[in-house]
Amino acid sequence: MSISKYPSQLSLPQNSQGYSSVLEYLIVKFPCINRQIWLQRMADGKVHWHDGSLIAAETLYRPQQRVYYYREVENETLIPFEEKILYQDEHILVAYKPHFLQVTPGGSFVNECLQNRLRRRTGNDSLQAMHRLDRETAGLVLFSTNTETRQHYHNLFATRQIHKTYQAIARINTGGNLTGQQWEVKNRLVRSEPRFITKSTTGIANSHSIIRCLEQSIDKALFELIPVTGKTHQLRSHMQTLGWPLLYDKYYPALQAESADDYSRPLQLLAKELRFIDPISHRAMAFFSNTVLSVNHPD
Repeated sequence: MSISKYPSQLSLPQNSQGYSSVLEYLIVKFPCINRQIWLQRMADGKVHWHDGSLIAAETLYRPQQRVYYYREVENETLIPFEEKILYQDEHILVAYKPHFLQVTPGGSFVNECLQNRLRRRTGNDSLQAMHRLDRETAGLVLFSTNTETRQHYHNLFATRQIHKTYQAIARINTGGNLTGQQWEVKNRLVRSEPRFITKSTTGIANSHSIIRCLEQSIDKALFELIPVTGKTHQLRSHMQTLGWPLLYDKYYPALQAESADDYSRPLQLLAKELRFIDPISHRAMAFFSNTVLSVNHPD
C-alpha cells in the first residue's frame, strides 16, 4: 500500500446539490472509492478541514470549504525514468519531467509523481506545481518553492504571460513538402466520454494553437506547437484536426483499450521551451529542454 505523505485537497461547491454531509459528497465525487474506504480514512484521521480539524462520517457539508485527504493505492508502479532540476532559486524551480510520470498525485499514482519526487529531493514540502503536463508528455514544468510569492506566479498563468513551446512527431500521409508551413487552429473543445477525452464541437472557439512544420521524412514530420490557450489535450486534439495525430497517442484519433505502459513507445510530445518575465526580479527567464525528438524514430 502506497500512502501519500502530502494531502490532496478539494473545495466543496457553493451549491450542495442536496448533500448533507462531506462523506456523501466524497462518495459521489470519487465513484471508484467506496464508502468503507472513506470511513476508514476518516477513522484514521486522514480527512480534515484546512485548520486541521478532523472530518467524520457525520460531519456536515460546508460550501466552499477546503477538504484535505490522503491518497492511497494498493500497488504503485515505479516509473523507471528520472526527473532533472534545470533551475532553482528562492521562489521557483524548473524541472524536466520524463514521459509516463505524473506531475501531481492522481489515479494509481501517489508518490510516483514529479511534485512528490521533488519535495523529497529538495526537502521542501511546500513546493507546488504551477501547471500540468499529461502523464504521457515529457518536458518542462514550473514549480513555486515559496508560499509567500506563489500568487505572483499563479497570476502569470492566469493572465497568459507564460509562453510555452512544444515539439511533436506525427505521421504524415502527404507527398508534398510541409517544412516551413504554418497552420492556425481555432475551435471549441469540450469534454467527451469518457471525460478525460476532448472533442471539437460547434460554437465560439475556446482553443487556439499555432503549429509549424520544422522537418519531415517520408512518413513523419517534426512540428513546433505554440498553445495560445490551454485547454485539456488541446495540442493533441488540434494535431488530429489537421489530420496528423501524434505518434503513439493512445487517445486520439481513437481511444485505445487500456494497457500497460510501453516504455519503448512514449507519446511523441515534448514541452520544449518556457519563457516569462519573472514577477519578482523582473528579469526575462527562458528555459529549454535538451531532449531531441526525431523524425527517424523507429515504429
